[in-house]
Amino acid sequence: MSSHENTQNFEIDYVEMYVANLEVAASGWLDKYDFSVTATDRSADHRSVTLRHSAIALVLTEPLSDRHPGATYLQTHGEGVADIALRTTDVAAAFEAAVKAGAKPLREPEKGVDSVLTATVSGFGDVVHTLIQSDVAEEAPRGKGGVELGVIDHFAVCLNAGDLGPTVAFYERALGFKQIFEEHIVVGAQAMNSTVVQSTSGAVTLTLIEPDKTADPGQIDDFIKEHHGSGVQHIAFTSPDAVRAVKELSARGVEFLKTPDAYYDLLGERIELETHSLDDLRETKLLADEDHGGQLFQIFTASTHPRKTIFFEIIERQGAGTFGSSNIKALYEAVELERTGQSKLGPARR
Repeated sequence: MSSHENTQNFEIDYVEMYVANLEVAASGWLDKYDFSVTATDRSADHRSVTLRHSAIALVLTEPLSDRHPGATYLQTHGEGVADIALRTTDVAAAFEAAVKAGAKPLREPEKGVDSVLTATVSGFGDVVHTLIQSDVAEEAPRGKGGVELGVIDHFAVCLNAGDLGPTVAFYERALGFKQIFEEHIVVGAQAMNSTVVQSTSGAVTLTLIEPDKTADPGQIDDFIKEHHGSGVQHIAFTSPDAVRAVKELSARGVEFLKTPDAYYDLLGERIELETHSLDDLRETKLLADEDHGGQLFQIFTASTHPRKTIFFEIIERQGAGTFGSSNIKALYEAVELERTGQSKLGPARR
């Protein structure tokens, strides 16, 4: 490690997304995901709203002039994540260490409202990190409509082929993240490389993914093409009861990806369920996986983005520390079962 390694204990403060229409974007989070408005901001260049649900804070920003960086971002990428803001106890030290280790200094440390100290450094693609130091306790409202979400579990980040290694090294060197997991995932004729990095606090997790160019193009290639570069593909929100959360969110109009029935025909052979019944999972279309630590349940929303470049995940962890990668293969096998009408799969398809 570099002598300039960042030793700050980062946590997520908020996630800023650039949007084309603030009212439309905000209404989706308020009506469908049960967030609450906790702050608004407006200037000649932009207008923003802060939305909260438990420990999750989203800042939606609509640029009002070409001078605002959101204008170029929207033109290039469409709506998406622009800033993963990191809370720390010493912004000046974190900023200095990050810049010395290769991060681009985008905004020097400065005091703002309520003496909150902030600075901004580069991240991946056009996503930046605002560093925040504040003694102000933020309100954390629960969902008023019964939806129970907890924290941001992780961000899935799609990178250009060849950028995975340098990006991992950047987060280790500039922000002191640790590599906690890596794998090569093969799905049919497609393949991808993935490395997970995490802050020393364990509160900030990035699942970094690049396409394997020796295999056929797949969803990561599609993201890079439509997003015009690296970016956040999805944000995962935790829930203490994923079955209940999916039922409540579905009733509020959130659409989830449909899992083939064949997936559940095979699931009982793969996992001995502990928390939820097979019928519950089949009804809600939740996916299940397990590792040495326990089980997890997850589901992805259908993307409402015009370019299909961002969606969301609901995840319930019952001890599991990994990210459900075996579900990718299991889903592929299930789709093959339904496509071919077989009751059992033959040799693994490559």
